[in-house]
Amino acid sequence: MAANTYDAIVIGSGITGGWAAKELTEKGLNTLVLEAGRSITPERDYVEHVPVWELKYRGWDDHVTRMKTQPIQRECYYACDEYSNNFFVSDTDNPYTSEEGKHFAWIRGRQVGGKSLTWGRQSYRWSDLDFEANLKEGIAVDWPIRYADIAPWYDYVEEFAGISGQAEGLPQLPDGKFLPPMEMTCVEQDVRAAMAKHFDDRMMTIGRSAVLTRVHKGRAACHYCGVCHRGCITGSYFSSLSSTLPAAIKTGKFTIRPYSVVHSLVFDPSTRRVTGVRVIDAQTKNALEFKARVFFVCASTLESTRILLNSATTEFPNGLANSSGELGHNLMDHHMGAGASGKMPGHEDKMPFGNRPNGIYVPRFRNVKTKQPDFLRGYGYQGGGSRDGWSRGAAMVGLGPEFKNMLKMPGSWRMSLGGFGECLPNHDNYVEIDKGKVDAWGIPTLKIHCAWGENELAMSKDIAVQAAEILAAAGATEISPFQKPSPPGLGIHEMGTARMGRDPKTSVLNEHNQAHEVKNLFLPDGASMVSSACVNPSLTYMALTARACDFAVSQLKKNEL
Repeated sequence: MAANTYDAIVIGSGITGGWAAKELTEKGLNTLVLEAGRSITPERDYVEHVPVWELKYRGWDDHVTRMKTQPIQRECYYACDEYSNNFFVSDTDNPYTSEEGKHFAWIRGRQVGGKSLTWGRQSYRWSDLDFEANLKEGIAVDWPIRYADIAPWYDYVEEFAGISGQAEGLPQLPDGKFLPPMEMTCVEQDVRAAMAKHFDDRMMTIGRSAVLTRVHKGRAACHYCGVCHRGCITGSYFSSLSSTLPAAIKTGKFTIRPYSVVHSLVFDPSTRRVTGVRVIDAQTKNALEFKARVFFVCASTLESTRILLNSATTEFPNGLANSSGELGHNLMDHHMGAGASGKMPGHEDKMPFGNRPNGIYVPRFRNVKTKQPDFLRGYGYQGGGSRDGWSRGAAMVGLGPEFKNMLKMPGSWRMSLGGFGECLPNHDNYVEIDKGKVDAWGIPTLKIHCAWGENELAMSKDIAVQAAEILAAAGATEISPFQKPSPPGLGIHEMGTARMGRDPKTSVLNEHNQAHEVKNLFLPDGASMVSSACVNPSLTYMALTARACDFAVSQLKKNEL
């Protein structure tokens, strides 16, 4: 095989890139993975057990510097902190533009493993309630697949990744292949019991999480240190670095090239196939090209779309494989920022065990059996119950030994419910190439146009009201509803922009995540999503990727790629 030539090239090494690498190499393909960022050595780069007093800023961070270098990334919940900000990109090197008045928070990680090193690990199956919604409501286009098409692939990826959870028998949240569930705290059990008593349409379960509760596939069970976003030296949570990439390495058919920033794809109009990938070496800035027979673009939703938009040709002036005009459109995310919290009296003699890296989940109950008049689709709650610690003193008034001694003791039990709401696909939420702005490697960047619609805002109000009602029914006091929708992007579940569909005139990809117009090109990451559901999407990305790889290899064997 010629130098720089492979059977398959995978762009990106995160959740979908890792799965593509594993599946393609295990099926016999010599595979190159191109990663834009650095290599990661867990012993060197993971810092989960470094005490706070060894940090330069004692965990408070260098806000002045990071406001210059990571003004967007530091919006990311607690994960982009002094410990782990190196797992997030520099916003100065990786700029983009939001339409004026429509802020989009694009959270990114460029390193081997991508955002699989910092994801929240919540792993849920979609149901036909999700796959059929567009068709039933006449919104966007119909999904080209149903639950039955993807269910065996959910089984497949769950059995490898290791998902802990509790089977509940709900049609809107299908059960999976679970490891033993984590235990709920005493107040969570109280709320679960109260919901069963007072509500016919809703219930609470423990989160379904890609965190091991027993030894699995050679990886150790979680020891509940609770700081997963700093890296997991035991490999107890699923990441491509701890799971899929090592599996690919074992095949002897795997090559990874860090510091490889993809500029665009090379398209041959005579064969109507992609022949190569143009790459800028992140360290030397030299231009390179790599060739293959089949290509999997797994760079994450917006970056994958950016690559295709930057791969425009005479035949495809608006982006590769984009005769439909849908490439870049229908951008979605989950909206957050609404819910409620409250104080839970009782159980003062009990303490949580360790720092459980998981929360509770309240599955969707709106628009399941009865129609909600104010909005379409639905939402789920994530959150949990725990005791206040010493840090509660930051919001209290007090001085002296008595105050300090009080803070040594645990505070009150509290329960919090935060909603994750579904976003409707909307053609007017889109991205385009900003030709007037380039990144640190001279590649044109994106301009993002995205805002919540009336449906998302109406849903957000209901999320806050219903969370407060649930807590009240459970006997909570000092209930504080909140309802301030987060900007799009901050859910870090961006999806859409290269949707699947049956008709090449209205979609970019077919039911196998294969580009309608470029047969050896596959996009199995979030860009392919046709709707957003209300559950975390990563498990679905994994299943779609494994399924697409199986199809691609079968097509290669038939010489149809």
